[in-house]
Order: sequence, then C-alpha cells, then structure tokens
Amino acid sequence: MTKELTRNLSQTTITETYRIILYNDEVNSFEWVIQALVDICDHTNTQAEQCAWIVHMKGKYAIKSGAKRDMIDRCVALLDRGLTAEVE
Repeated sequence: MTKELTRNLSQTTITETYRIILYNDEVNSFEWVIQALVDICDHTNTQAEQCAWIVHMKGKYAIKSGAKRDMIDRCVALLDRGLTAEVE
C-alpha cells in the first residue's frame, strides 16, 4: 500500500494555479466589461454579468484561474481593453 501510494504521488504533477484579479473602475461600462469577459475569459454572458456586479460591489474579484502563462495572456488582453487587472 505504501509503495503504491508513493508511486502515485511521484507521478503526480503539481501545477500552481494563478488568478486574474479584476478591479472596479469608474471608466468602463458594464457592457464593455461583460463583453471583455466573454471574449477573453470564455465566460458565458450570465457568468460575465455576475463577475461584473461582484467587481462593482466589492471593488475587485478573481474572475479566472488557471496556469500562469494562460492567465498572463488573458490579463494582458484585458489590460489592452482598458480594464484594470493583475495576475496573482
């Protein structure tokens, strides 16, 4: 049992998960933010709308998580659209 568990653990790849944090701003419209989340983060319209409201109410929200390179690429695309975001 111990050997099997050790073998399984050694074959498991540990990947760190990174998050895109989107910040509220007074510049971009809800429609613009929602469309960016749909286009860039592959959110559904409902999911994007919910994220936009949470960002609006709380000031920031983790809108997407995943592998570092993917999160950086998506974050850069959000920044290119004028949104305020960072990867953590």
